[in-house]
Amino acid sequence: MRITNKIIQNNAITNINGNKVLEDKLNNQLATGKKINRPSDDPVVAIRALRLRTNLSEVQQYYKKNVPDANSWLTITESAIDTAIEVITDMYGDCTSGSEGFKTAKDRQKTLENMKGLRDEIYSIGNAESAGRYVFTGYRTDTSLAFEKDTQKKYTITEQLGSDRVGDYTYIDTKGLENLTATNAPTGTTQEKDITINTFHRIRLSYNQCSADAASAPVIQYYDSNGTLQTVTADVISANDPQKNPYLALQNETGKKAVFIPETGEVILSDSLYADLQNVKDKTGTKDAAGNEIDEGKIRITYTKEEWDKNDLRPEHFFYCETPADNAAKKLVYNEGYLTAQPDDDTRQIISFDVGFGQEVRVNTIANEVFTHDIGRDLEEMIANVEAVIDMEDTVSKLEGLIENETDTTKKKTMQDKLDAANKALTYLKDKMQKDFEGGITRTQGYLDRANTALTTVGNRSARIELVENRLSSQETSFKTLSSENEDADITEVAVQLGSVELSYQAALMATGKITQTSLLNYL
Repeated sequence: MRITNKIIQNNAITNINGNKVLEDKLNNQLATGKKINRPSDDPVVAIRALRLRTNLSEVQQYYKKNVPDANSWLTITESAIDTAIEVITDMYGDCTSGSEGFKTAKDRQKTLENMKGLRDEIYSIGNAESAGRYVFTGYRTDTSLAFEKDTQKKYTITEQLGSDRVGDYTYIDTKGLENLTATNAPTGTTQEKDITINTFHRIRLSYNQCSADAASAPVIQYYDSNGTLQTVTADVISANDPQKNPYLALQNETGKKAVFIPETGEVILSDSLYADLQNVKDKTGTKDAAGNEIDEGKIRITYTKEEWDKNDLRPEHFFYCETPADNAAKKLVYNEGYLTAQPDDDTRQIISFDVGFGQEVRVNTIANEVFTHDIGRDLEEMIANVEAVIDMEDTVSKLEGLIENETDTTKKKTMQDKLDAANKALTYLKDKMQKDFEGGITRTQGYLDRANTALTTVGNRSARIELVENRLSSQETSFKTLSSENEDADITEVAVQLGSVELSYQAALMATGKITQTSLLNYL
């Protein structure tokens, strides 16, 4: 085969260009630190790089976004529960002090003021937020747990209660002695025998200051021992009614009757109705016409409330309730699933975060896992009992002063009778107050146990998040290492190769320069 100078020149230029291409490739690797700059450089490396980058991106999404968000939510929840536990612990201390009796009126007044502060504080804690989302309100993260200001909004609420919420309570008929003044003290015929202590049956609703009109009277529904649905509409009697005492209205009632006191949120029960409600039991497998399972062990009470004070718990976080509208089609209904016997996860409003590959951790704590209406209602009753004792002590002091300065024997006798009656009432009220504080110890311990259980649950979730976080950190390091090994060039090796290629390039240039100087004429 005849090799011409032109062929030699072309081959030399091709080889020089090859060296230049290789030098350019190595120079790019050295400059970028990467093995390839486009998929065609090495398809296998490119495909593996895409997979590793996807895996790394997913891990970083979990590790740098989801996990910190979950941790933030749990940390704020834990802090709020800690504060709630402190408040309930203070409440427990007040109950202990009250059960032991107060040494001085000053001690009692101090406890009273502390309980009022606890009442105002306990539910405001539940308005804790994480990044603008309320942490105790389930899916309604844009709605506070408690009203943040005094509000007027009509709710028709349906509470579902067990027979354990039907109980006895003590009422002391003081014949209005706590309202005694210098003007009415010498009149009337109140005597010691008129002061009575009475036990009545009641259901204490979750709210007081409810709607008082007859159209809003509570409706009680329950299944009797025969499985028949019974409906009882309560009679509304105000606590301030001058004609009827709501606590004594059913003393001689033989039928199934109920009286509702809107100011206190109490439903007073006749003996017959009380007996029925004590005996409600669930029968497994019973269903209604719509095919929903019925829980015959639940007592439903439907009532209305319109006036809300700051820090009142919003009913939509706890009960089935409705807010009416001018147009019935626009009526809002909350928690329809609460009326079924077995609510699902959507009804319970569980929020879970994806924190790993196929891993979810629940982050939210539902309001009723920590905050119950009974905490505030117990505080209100204990406060009322203490104030009743203070008022009666004031009455006794007034009467003693008036008797001392009175000269009319008839008036003096009338006031002495009232003083004897007031002292008897004071003894009853102090005994009731002390027993209520004694009962409060057990109830408050239950609230404390509930809150501690919720705190432990949050702690367990945080511990699980921490384990996941540690594993994700390890996975992130592993994927970064694998990605680096797959994509990153060995700078030292590339530098050596680049030096070698540059040397070859220079040598090729020199050799080609000499070859191109020689032609056929040199041999002629």
